[in-house]
Amino acid sequence: MGLHRTHRKKADRKEAAECKAVNRVYKTKERKRRDARMLTEIKGKSLPYAPGVMSWLSRKLDKPSSKITPQDVKSLVT
Repeated sequence: MGLHRTHRKKADRKEAAECKAVNRVYKTKERKRRDARMLTEIKGKSLPYAPGVMSWLSRKLDKPSSKITPQDVKSLVT
């Protein structure tokens, strides 16, 4: 006989929590690397940036990419 459904669900939740804790470390490191990489791309160029950079700026500034101004970028870089 297999595990009852409630026990399976409990085991799945435990595995998911462990996986999330492990991945949190990797994701934090990757975010730092991405931030550094995007800032170096921004410093060398002016608007409009590559789509990946515009998406990153949009998330950081909490604005649609079409509404981002050079002043917004300057405030983020400094």
